[in-house]
Amino acid sequence: MFSVSLVDVIGWSATCVGALLALPQLLRLLRTGHLEGVSLFAWRAVLVLNIIWMVHGIRIGQPPQIVTNVIALCITLPILVVLSRSLGRSLPMVLAPSLAAAAVVVGIDYFLGSLAFGIAAIIPGMFSNAGQSVELVRSPEVQGVAPLFLIMAVLNQVLWLTWALMVRDPGTIFAAVMTLTITGFNLTWYTLRRFGLRALFARASEPAVPQDRETPALAPC
Repeated sequence: MFSVSLVDVIGWSATCVGALLALPQLLRLLRTGHLEGVSLFAWRAVLVLNIIWMVHGIRIGQPPQIVTNVIALCITLPILVVLSRSLGRSLPMVLAPSLAAAAVVVGIDYFLGSLAFGIAAIIPGMFSNAGQSVELVRSPEVQGVAPLFLIMAVLNQVLWLTWALMVRDPGTIFAAVMTLTITGFNLTWYTLRRFGLRALFARASEPAVPQDRETPALAPC
């Protein structure tokens, strides 16, 4: 008789959320053309995360991690294509640092083990979320950011943390706790910005403006 454990339910729930995590952001970029508040740096780090967690899932034999990151890659890459084209950047140059960083972390996973991998994975994880944090704090407007993306990012980490505690995978536990802290901050700060909080430490060339001011959409890519 086929049976499904609670670990399986949580793992596959995390898979579904993680697989679709970036989709709201991709759809918002394609629909509006707005980039305000969206960090290219952060999405380059997300690409690293998608690659290393997919490979980690293969190494420890966990289908949820494999599936979620394969699907996530199929969404992250188009986001990077849109951002690179809109910002006038060369796509190979945008992707190259991410691929190199992913290779280093995968090597740590294979040669030093799961806990070392979890610690190493914190670096791109913190870069991706901290990069988004910087944009949310400094960008004059944040209308390019999809709120559903931020909500799903928090939910995703809650699910993976629960799953990791149940399967006792120290690498995932460590990474999920740290990432949950930053994703929680991002959601909170975005909410404050939408309720009228002005940009802090705004760039000299980009003065802070009220949130209700409309910004023209970018020309279609």
